[in-house]
Amino acid sequence: MQNLKQKIVDELSQQKGTFAVAFKDISTKKELLINEKEVYHAASTMKTPVMIEVFRQASKKKFSLNDSITLKNEFRSIVDNSSFALDSADDSEFELYKHLGEKRSIHDLVYQMIIVSSNFATNLVIEKVDAKNVTQTMRKYGAKDIQVLRGVEDQKAYDKGLNNTTTAYDLMLIFEKIARGKAVNKKACKAMIDILLDQKFNTIIPAQLPADVTVAHKTGFITGIHHDSGIVFLPDGRKYVLVLMSKNVEEEDKAIKAMATVSGMIYQYVTTLKRK
Repeated sequence: MQNLKQKIVDELSQQKGTFAVAFKDISTKKELLINEKEVYHAASTMKTPVMIEVFRQASKKKFSLNDSITLKNEFRSIVDNSSFALDSADDSEFELYKHLGEKRSIHDLVYQMIIVSSNFATNLVIEKVDAKNVTQTMRKYGAKDIQVLRGVEDQKAYDKGLNNTTTAYDLMLIFEKIARGKAVNKKACKAMIDILLDQKFNTIIPAQLPADVTVAHKTGFITGIHHDSGIVFLPDGRKYVLVLMSKNVEEEDKAIKAMATVSGMIYQYVTTLKRK
């Protein structure tokens, strides 16, 4: 493990930027941690805590996942309650914007929020469950540093530095809970994993892994920031949690490739261990 850690540090030190790694083998409980408590702008990784909160509230019968939300492109800033709208050109999903006034199920919106990182779906869902509740649930799960303050593209909040933040360690904690069936309940965890498995952005954790390895994960990226976080399922039934985070990155393509290489190194370590 120490040898692997040094190799990872060497790999990432070739890039300009600040990187964090949090790895946990679910069966052996072995961990590898680098900069795990460094605070990062969460970007879209905060959408996993939001999804957990949706399933938690649904389990408490506050609503059904089949209930519908009307698609409206008007949201309130957390700074002064002024209204703002999202621009489909800045979103990674733009189909929903063509259907304003129509209804979509909460489950469908959560699915779009995770698999294509729809900001529009995210804001509608956060309005439903309330960001404060998301953070509160994270605290109950032992994640002390995840801070979900708001939805996406709230420019006034961004200008005041009111951003969603996280650490690699906290994301590792919550993905471990999902992997062990302990986030909300077993049924909710299975449903959340099914959504995460359909992730469409696969340039980091899964990029250098064999085709028979599946990854249930959520990415996050804005300029200079690239994250990936999730559960890796091996064909032999074993699984591990991996979180890779970066900020102040100068050459984005190279940083993404280096993080994908780290994911490959960890996979090699886990699979070689078994063979020994």
